[in-house]
Amino acid sequence: MRESRDVFHLAIPAYDLDETVDFYVTKLGGKLARRYDDRVTIDFFGDQLVCHLSEAPAEVTPMKDLAMYPRHFGVTFREKEDFDALYQLCKQRDVPLFSDVKLRFEGKVEVHQTFVACDPSSNLIEFKHYVDHRMMY
Repeated sequence: MRESRDVFHLAIPAYDLDETVDFYVTKLGGKLARRYDDRVTIDFFGDQLVCHLSEAPAEVTPMKDLAMYPRHFGVTFREKEDFDALYQLCKQRDVPLFSDVKLRFEGKVEVHQTFVACDPSSNLIEFKHYVDHRMMY
C-alpha cells in the first residue's frame, strides 16, 4: 500500500530537454532533481516526473488540435489557495493553457475547478481543486 512517504512516478516524452526544464521548473515551480543527456527527473508537486528525450514526430500536434481525453495527467490540490496560487503563477509566467479555469459538475458533490496547461511537447497537465476534498479520489 502506498504511504505518504512514497512517490508516484510518471514518465512522459520530451522533444527538447531545455524547453522541458524551463516549463516544469522555471514556469511551474517544480524542482530539478537530475539531468542526463536523455532525460530529466523533476520533483513535480512531491511526485517524480521523468521527461525522456524522444524524437519529435514530423509534425507536433498544435495545442488547438489536441484531445484531452484520454491522455493527460495532473495534480489535484486539497487546498483552494494552492490551486489559485498555481493558476496565478501560470498566468504571470505565460504558461500556455489548453483550457482556462472552469467549473465542472456544478450542482453535484464532485464539483471542482480545473484548468489544463500544455507543455512544449504537447503533454497536457490538468490541475484541479474539489470543493469537497473527499471527492479527490
